[in-house]
Amino acid sequence: MSVYSAVKTIAQARETSIYRIEKDLNFVPGKLNKWDKSMPGADVLQDVANYLGVTSAYILDKAKEK
Repeated sequence: MSVYSAVKTIAQARETSIYRIEKDLNFVPGKLNKWDKSMPGADVLQDVANYLGVTSAYILDKAKEK
């Protein structure tokens, strides 16, 4: 699973969308979608983790799942 997929799964569990995360954090549209093929920076990943109420380590561990 990619980091993007992990974030999307966590967001769905919290009844929010990738669009809402990007909008609320003032990210350019599509920023999180790029995480499907690349690794995000630690600061941006931490911002998303804080928004979702989890740790960045939790997101990365979730991304390691198949």
